[in-house]
Amino acid sequence: MPSFTVFKGTKDGYPKKSITTRPDQLKGDQVYTRITASGLCGTDLHFKHVDMVLGHEGIGVVEAVGPEVKDLKKGDRVGWGYEHDCCARCRECLKGNECYCPERAMYGDADLDQGSFGSHAVWREAFLFKIPDGLSDEAAAPLQCGGATVWNALRAYDAQPTETVGVMGVGGLGHLAIQFAAKMGCRVVVLSGSGAKRDEAIRLGAHDFIVTDQMELKPTFKLDRLLVTTSSMPNWDLVLPLMAPGPLGIASGNLVIPYPPLLQAGITIQGSVVAPRRLHRQMLDFAALHKITPVIETFPMTEEGIREAMQKLEKGDMHFRAVLKN
Repeated sequence: MPSFTVFKGTKDGYPKKSITTRPDQLKGDQVYTRITASGLCGTDLHFKHVDMVLGHEGIGVVEAVGPEVKDLKKGDRVGWGYEHDCCARCRECLKGNECYCPERAMYGDADLDQGSFGSHAVWREAFLFKIPDGLSDEAAAPLQCGGATVWNALRAYDAQPTETVGVMGVGGLGHLAIQFAAKMGCRVVVLSGSGAKRDEAIRLGAHDFIVTDQMELKPTFKLDRLLVTTSSMPNWDLVLPLMAPGPLGIASGNLVIPYPPLLQAGITIQGSVVAPRRLHRQMLDFAALHKITPVIETFPMTEEGIREAMQKLEKGDMHFRAVLKN
């Protein structure tokens, strides 16, 4: 197996081309994959100064398989996301929630010599996902993390088609959450800081759009659940009165929330990470069936292309999702 090109974070934050070499012989269920496309996630910006290979929303074509590979063959299209391995024996793994395994191998903590920014990678078959024919490489790439994250927030916590689902933020995650919730049959209410993305949110499947820059919010329907896809916390004094009793998804950051409306409405606060494999596979099939695709901008998989994409994302100028193409 030859050495392959990768792109690593650097002290100055501008990814540089490097080389990774793996053993000549594949072991166990290892799969050697030629990368065709990679999504760019906000998490990648967190590691741009670290001496590690960047990227975790990968799509590629199988070029070789190890002796214990059972289902994949040369030429298959596959994807991978944030998690690369788990112990397969703890309680969470046995429950099918390996994304919470205490020995999980995750992006940024393991396999630092490879990622999805590069020409090739070697991953376990157990953590690769066949890409349905109905999804292009470019469309499938952001689903490996962004899509899986919002799908998990809906499916793992039993969203029902009779519910009204609020989506806060129309961005890289929010625009996917709108599509998934709408195609699941939910009434979708979008909350945004301005009305600039109203038309696009409606086109993606939203039924109602609320601008949050006002003294009081008056939705037509109470929200059964709210997915917070923004990077900053909302004004909870405004938002909590919108909620019917039920779950509330939370973004990153310290959580400070007023007690009375939380208690009086019996609101549940739920954290969520990326999807376990069973839900990840389900998400890809659902997206292909219902033609759910991210809105993307494409860039070449080069030092210049990666730098341009990362700078645009960091400035907040990206139109939802970036995809790097080989």
